[in-house]
Order: sequence, then structure tokens, then C-alpha cells
Amino acid sequence: MLSKFIERPRYLCALGGAMAAATALPETVPVLHAASGCAGNITWAQNGGSGLQVGGYCGGLSVPSSNVQEREVVFGGSERLREQIRNTLEVVAGELYFVLTGCVTEVIGDDVRAVVSEFRDAGVDIIFAETGGFNGNSYHGYDLVLQSLFRNYVRHGVEKIKGRVNLWGIAPFMDVFWRGNLAGLRLLLEKLGLEVNTFFTAGDTLAGIKQAGAAELNIIVSDVYGVEAAKACEEVHGIPYIIVPPPIGPAATDDFLRQVGAALSLDIFLVEELIEQENKLYYHYLETLIDCYNDLDLQRYAVVVGDANYSVSVAKFLSDDVGWLPEFVVCTDQLEEEQQPQLAHRLSGLKSGLQPALVFETDTSEILGHFNRYWPRNRSQKYYNAFSPAFVVGSSLDRELAQSLGVLHLSVSFPVANRAVLDRGYTGYSGGLHLIEDLFSAVVAGR
Repeated sequence: MLSKFIERPRYLCALGGAMAAATALPETVPVLHAASGCAGNITWAQNGGSGLQVGGYCGGLSVPSSNVQEREVVFGGSERLREQIRNTLEVVAGELYFVLTGCVTEVIGDDVRAVVSEFRDAGVDIIFAETGGFNGNSYHGYDLVLQSLFRNYVRHGVEKIKGRVNLWGIAPFMDVFWRGNLAGLRLLLEKLGLEVNTFFTAGDTLAGIKQAGAAELNIIVSDVYGVEAAKACEEVHGIPYIIVPPPIGPAATDDFLRQVGAALSLDIFLVEELIEQENKLYYHYLETLIDCYNDLDLQRYAVVVGDANYSVSVAKFLSDDVGWLPEFVVCTDQLEEEQQPQLAHRLSGLKSGLQPALVFETDTSEILGHFNRYWPRNRSQKYYNAFSPAFVVGSSLDRELAQSLGVLHLSVSFPVANRAVLDRGYTGYSGGLHLIEDLFSAVVAGR
């Protein structure tokens, strides 16, 4: 019996993340070479965790799939894959076809590379990624899709263009607010005069993605997601990269813009002018809430629970911009030991001077125990320090934690099953205002 397990996981398998990423690419048709149940299981898990976002053109339950059965397991599924690709090309219009493998087809050893090469040699824009679920979680699948793009689709040997950058690190659908988050960062960088490729937004095209090798810098807005793709892109296309956490609110976004400016040797006065303009607008909107913040006593203790992106970025925002007290932070990703110190470092230099406790925990039921050890609730003590008023910022799985603590709750990190999300985003200056709106709305709604 295993002594450690992942209870109520906050992600899908590698195939699920790859399918979500391929679906989000412009004019791209994913083709699954997998068992018949994979697409359905992925679709409904995604629907239940991504703020009701599911599907898209040839995504979800409409995705083409080889649906391998016992025959293919015994005799091999390569011919079935050929048949499925031929049928897909005949009836489904697309500019790029992306074959993704499942556990069964990887176990039986189908030579997907050879099958895909046959169609590529015939002039079809088609690539593949080995995304069997046992390879890792959905964030790894997202990374594998990017790696395949850089190795097999993006043009090699193109001349670098000054002012052109690529940005990734926010996984479609696994970050429920991915559309707004990517669009917000894209808009900020464009205000610096940069040409930005974010791969998955409505402003991206396959023509732009094919020219991604012309960028002079890759910006990875995650300490974990997409880092291996950045290494692959540097190896194949010679593009350096920087890693920054996704910025939420003015404090983090100021730092983000300065880091990008320094990496690209931009005019420092241009960068500072943009920072000044955006801060002026941010606080112009925020100042109308100041009286209510003070008079209604909207300050809160906070527990932040989320993935590697949200746990740190939200805690920094609450501390440095909102004036809340994020005492306890939980990262729910299954990380390598060498990845954990970097996240801990992000929380060590908060401008507020606070030092939140950071815990790495994959099992949802253990989080309350960690909190009780950090903040004992011994009401028999004469001077009991109550954790109140307080707030839990996490996922839908953390509503039970909020109820056990008797506090309010907002879902921002996957899975989000109690909100409908379209283009809302939390990155940048405007994203910070959106998050303040959602937090304070939850507070006053419960008064």
C-alpha cells in the first residue's frame, strides 16, 4: 500500500492538458490517438473545473479520436491512426493538425512519428506529441505541446527581430482565467512597443506562431509551467528566456515591466513612464473604495491555496497591494524538491514585511491539519488569538476549508466549479482591480 497519494487532484492527466492546449491554438485540430473514453473523461473533468469552459472548434466531445479498441491493443493501432487522420483531413477544416497520444497507444508502442511523417511528407501541416497520461499531469501536457511546436512547427533559422517576444506559462483551461490573463499581459507589453506572441489568445495566428523563432526574448510567467519548453526553444532557436511569476496588481506588475525592460535593454524612461501612467489609472479607480475599506473594516486575514502560479502571486498581491494578511499559503502542485525553494523565495521579500507560512501539499484533506498546526485554535486559552475576520482564496475544493474555519471564500485556482468564466483576467494592473472587485464583493455579499 502506498504511503502517499494525491487526494482530489487539481489537474488532469498529461493528455488532458495537451488536448486543452491544442484546442486553444488558433485554427488547430487536435487528433487523439487514444482509448474511446479519454476525450469524454477529459471534457467533463475540464467542464467541471474550468469555470464552465469546454469545447471549442473540434474540442471537447467533438475532438477527432482513433478510439482504439481490443483489436488495436493486440495487433497495433498505427493503421487505425492513419485511417483517422485521413478521415479528419477529409471532413474537418484546419490549418494545423496535432496528434496527441494516450496511455494505451503508448503502452502498445505505436510508431506515431512514422505515421505523422507520412502525412507531413505529403504536404500536410501535422505534428504530434507523446502525451500519455502517465507521463505527468496536465501542466506537463501543456509543456509538451509547446515543445512540439518549437521543434516541429516553428520555422528554424529565421533572423531575430528587435522588439518581438513570446510569452507563455499560463496553461489554457488549467488556468481558468487564461484568456484574460494572457490578453492583459499582451496589452501591457504592446504599450512598451513590443510585438507579442502569446500563442493562445484571439490575437494570435498560426502565421505568427510559425515565426516565433524570430523573437529576441521568451518571457515565461511561471516558475514551473513551460520552463522545459523554454529550454527546448533556446536549444532549437537560440532564444534566451526570463522567468517571472504571473504579476497581479501594481507592485508585481511594476517589477514585471522592469524585468522585461532590462532583459530587452529598453529605454528606462519609456518603461517608467508606462509604470507611472498605469499606477495613476489604477489608484484613480481604487481611491473610490478607500473610505469603504476603512469604514467597513474590509481588511482580512487570508489563507491562499492554489497551484504554483496562483498561490504565490495571489499572496503577494494580498500582502503588498490590498493590505490583507496572508498568513498561510498552500501550493497544491506535485513539485520536484528543487522547484520548491524558488517559490519559497518569491514569498521571502514581500514589500509589506510579512512572512507567510508556505506549505507544499497535494492532499486536500491535509490542508486543515497544516493550518491548525500553524495557527492553533485553542479557545480555552485566556488570550485566544482568533483567525478572524478571514478569507480563503483557493479553488472550489477549498470551500470546505473555508466552512470549517467559518470564513468567506473565492475560487480562482483550478478547479473552479462555482463560477462561469469567459474573458476575465487577474494579471496586470486592471487584473488587480478585477480581483479586488471579486474579493470585496464576496465580503459585502456576506454581511
